Amino acid sequence: MSDVVEKTLTALPSLLALNSQPGAAKLSSTSRLALFIRNITQLTSKHEEEKLIKNELAAIKDQLSSPNTSMRQMRELMVRAMYCEMLGYEADFAYIHAIKLAQQGTVLEKRVGYLAVSLFLNETHELLLLLVNTVLKDLHSTNLIEVCMALTVVSQIFPKEMIPAVLPMVEEKLSHPKEIIRRKAVLALYKFYLIAPNQVQHIHGKFRKALCDKDPGVMTSALHIYLQMIKESPDTYKDLTGSFVTILRQVVGGKLPLDFNYHSVPAPWLQIQLLRILSLLGREDQSMSELMYDILDESLRRAEMNHNITYAILYECVKAIYTIHPKAELLEKAARCIGNFVLSPKINLKYLGLKALTYVVQHDAKLALQHQMTIIECLDHSDLIIRRETLELLFRITNAQNVTVIVEKMLGFLRLCDDDYTIIDLVGKVAELAEKYAPDNEWFIQTMNVVFSLGGDLMTTDIPSSFLRLFAEGSENEDEDRQLRLYAVDSYLAILMGDCSRLPQHFIQVISWVLGEYSCLKKDVEQQEAFRLLRKLLEQKGVSSETKSWVLSALTKLREGPGCAELALELAESLSSSLDTVLRQQAHELGILSQDSELNTRVLPHAAPWDSIEVDSSLSFLDGFVAEALAAGAAPYKPPHQRQEELTQQRALSLEPYGLSLPISLSSCTLTDRQSPTFLSMSSGLSANSTEPSHRTGENTLMLEGVKRVWGKEGYIPQKEPSGSTAAVEEPSDEVQSPHQQAAAETSQPEPEPEPPRLDQEKQQLASSLFVGLGTENSMSLMSKTETTAPRFKRKVRQQESASLSLTGTSEISSNSSHSSHNTTDSFLYGGLLEEEPAVPVQGSYHALKPTSANGSQSISAISENKSSATVSVKDTRQPNSSQILGDMVIVRPNKLVEEALVPPQNCNKPHPSTVPRNSDPIVQQLPSELRELPHSDIISLTSDPHLSVSCCRVFREDALLLVLLLFNPTETALKHVAVELSCKELEKASLRGNVMESLESRNSSVCRYTLLMETPQTQVAYTGSVSYQTQPGHTHKLPFSGKLSTTDFIRPLKLSTEEYGKLWLSLSNDVKQNLKLLTDAADPLTATLNALKDSLQLHIVDLIGTEGIMACRLLRGAPCLMHCRVHGVSLAVWLRSPLPSLPDCLLYHCQRALQGH
Repeated sequence: MSDVVEKTLTALPSLLALNSQPGAAKLSSTSRLALFIRNITQLTSKHEEEKLIKNELAAIKDQLSSPNTSMRQMRELMVRAMYCEMLGYEADFAYIHAIKLAQQGTVLEKRVGYLAVSLFLNETHELLLLLVNTVLKDLHSTNLIEVCMALTVVSQIFPKEMIPAVLPMVEEKLSHPKEIIRRKAVLALYKFYLIAPNQVQHIHGKFRKALCDKDPGVMTSALHIYLQMIKESPDTYKDLTGSFVTILRQVVGGKLPLDFNYHSVPAPWLQIQLLRILSLLGREDQSMSELMYDILDESLRRAEMNHNITYAILYECVKAIYTIHPKAELLEKAARCIGNFVLSPKINLKYLGLKALTYVVQHDAKLALQHQMTIIECLDHSDLIIRRETLELLFRITNAQNVTVIVEKMLGFLRLCDDDYTIIDLVGKVAELAEKYAPDNEWFIQTMNVVFSLGGDLMTTDIPSSFLRLFAEGSENEDEDRQLRLYAVDSYLAILMGDCSRLPQHFIQVISWVLGEYSCLKKDVEQQEAFRLLRKLLEQKGVSSETKSWVLSALTKLREGPGCAELALELAESLSSSLDTVLRQQAHELGILSQDSELNTRVLPHAAPWDSIEVDSSLSFLDGFVAEALAAGAAPYKPPHQRQEELTQQRALSLEPYGLSLPISLSSCTLTDRQSPTFLSMSSGLSANSTEPSHRTGENTLMLEGVKRVWGKEGYIPQKEPSGSTAAVEEPSDEVQSPHQQAAAETSQPEPEPEPPRLDQEKQQLASSLFVGLGTENSMSLMSKTETTAPRFKRKVRQQESASLSLTGTSEISSNSSHSSHNTTDSFLYGGLLEEEPAVPVQGSYHALKPTSANGSQSISAISENKSSATVSVKDTRQPNSSQILGDMVIVRPNKLVEEALVPPQNCNKPHPSTVPRNSDPIVQQLPSELRELPHSDIISLTSDPHLSVSCCRVFREDALLLVLLLFNPTETALKHVAVELSCKELEKASLRGNVMESLESRNSSVCRYTLLMETPQTQVAYTGSVSYQTQPGHTHKLPFSGKLSTTDFIRPLKLSTEEYGKLWLSLSNDVKQNLKLLTDAADPLTATLNALKDSLQLHIVDLIGTEGIMACRLLRGAPCLMHCRVHGVSLAVWLRSPLPSLPDCLLYHCQRALQGH
């Protein structure tokens, strides 16, 4: 600490002195500051520090207010105020003086003033307005130092509202003759791009000029902007790949000045930036990746010095190699580099190796097997960070065979951990693994009990919510559900009989809910005993009001047992005077329900199914009240985000000069917001807990070979070593051979086996338990991924529209549903050394599949040989005048027979609307000619009255859904002032046409069209509207109408090749698995089922191999959804993936509906 103090005292005089000459004046001006710093370092308690700094701030405030304070003293006072602020004590009285110091005085005073302003103020501080003119004046200055200070302050604290005031001046500085000015101008523009990208769109060309600047510092600054822009839209900047490769080659070759070297490493941070850029540009692009292979190889070769900065470069190289299109030689070198990191005795390098191995193990599980003993040693490492990263690695390779051992290791680490972040993270991981891979009910309940106990109130609420939802929804096996609930009741009753004083609040809430719902299943336990145990929790100290509400709700459900009614009345009376209004309300309800058995049965039915409760989420029962309030002048409701935006706009600082008053008809031009790409997910695509390695080869074949199995149930399996063999090296082979070549090589020349390591039996057994399931016994699927074991608990799918199900008279039964949680999928790459976004896994190996036709409209019969007889032909069931769009979408003008035979009705949750005859009704002729050729639905009647009838038709455009409303006047008089209004909160209205008409003549019709887009996928959305018109002046009529749309109206086929499908599959993280009905009556069930889904849902069939098929579609917004189908007995196992969490669920729902009619 003394060294730091001495260095501070040495540097301060040069900051505060007017000249560099030593003298008594300089020492006297700094003596007060030096004495203050020394006094601070000698204090022994927080109280003494607060007292000293309080007195110091009072003295500074008095001197700043004095009119006799010189500029020299002002500088010294400002430095002391900054020191107090840095220690955490507010000196707001000095803020205005810092701005004054930046506005006047010499360069040295300005320097101190700008420094103080940058430390004191933030982007939202109101005093920043006083600094605008000063910054503008300094930007026009001829003094380089003043310009540099102004640019520095602009890039640090200027908000986006002030950007228009300084942007022209900053833009001019890009062509300044001095490189330091150009560099600071580029950094200021980088800040502008981060906070307001739409305001710097017009100068993107100047960014390229900065990239080609002759000064390396300016070029380095420009890389920050390009890294951000390439992250958002890599395809736009593919043409710069060669330039970035050339720059990196010059940097690695030592072409930059020596000033950029760090420990003899040429510009290491510049290399790291370029490697990150190249990894983004080469992702899923073989041609771009081939430009990078040589320079990546050279970077790996040159970065071999034993220094931390070279290790950072190697780490970025490894990530880049595993991100771009694979090359066998580079993969081998990257694997060797990871091995060197993991085996290093240095803690930093070992952590770096574990972090890289955690990322790479998703692509190549062999690396984890090669270093299994090192990983086991890391579990007992003295450094907690190493142990935590090792557990993260084990979490990524967990499967049903090793889950018990890995969860035991995680819980053991949790018991010794006191870091809140680590506890929250590990608790979520253990809960996820327990639900996904639980071997039996007993293990699952006991593990979750430990999770709730160790996680306490730090865990997120979604963990207990998901746990309780599992109990409520159950699975397809009712016996398993009953056994699980019974064991949970036994476990929680035993816990309540013990000491409950230290139970966390979340755990008490879970116990209360389970006992309230399912204690009645336990016949040998009296309800009165459970009632007594739960009531004891209400009297316990430390129980929060929210938890007491949970307990009281459980007691309300238990009051039916013998002797419980009296206890319930007694409890209700005791809580009737509680100060907590919620508890008092619940106590009142408990008392009423205990006295009225009929009301009790109706409100809380016994053993009611979890999905039988109908919830009116739209609160339609309040519509009348809302309408009356609006009519009385009340303001309409605005969501919180809209209110916040309006408040922000009101407070926003307007820096635009006053202009001329223009006519209202002249609209002002505005810059559109910059759109970021939404087609592909930027996540790593690594499914949490996945044990599915994606083999990297350049061949388009399915790799079935894995790692040699050397571990068994009893530990290491000794194998005979051929004579003359040497110990195997932990490196991949130099050549990548085909499966047939590898098989021939193994039979003719057996590989040398390593000698059995002389380790103790415990570690050998632990290794065999941890790494089981990663060998060759894993079966491979079409997606070149290993088949994971079916999860223990297969959730049922909650139906979104319970009201619609009651209309159809059918219920949806779903089975084998497994929703993978990916909240932590990409988190393992964040928070570590040299963080960046996780890279998308590179292309795996696939079967050589036949490509689709040019228009993408071929049926499965064109793909699968010898299966044409089983293919359901699309064209055979269509009208003769059908047309085609997007390959697989066929115009929807089916007759009634075709609709009932092939395509289940989209809106089957309501009575099927009557179709309008095409030849007899004049409305059909009014459909615009440009829409008649597009795929569209039948025209259905929405509503009518004696004066007007309203019909609708859905037109399926490639980029949007067109809802066409047709208005027909059947009367002999004209209708005046006709206006159509349509509202739907779940949909976005991109445009509209024809919604207002001055007159609708008699026996005439008119067309109103709305262009609709779905932002968030929903199973079904309802739209409402009204048509207002006048039959006579002053007599206005309003005709309401309503209808429903489904997700399938916004789905379009996505044409992909098999290779593109595989790459996109790896980049998507939200997935859903489900078993669907298989059309077993057909000669080829898989072909018939996929054709039925294709016809009904407008899916594109990518390919079919054996018993597996792959399909693709997209939402109109551009979000893709991929479907992998595999015949599983008499069912069709479907796996859907999409970047949108709700899209797979919606599509799965409609798949079930589509197959019901077959």
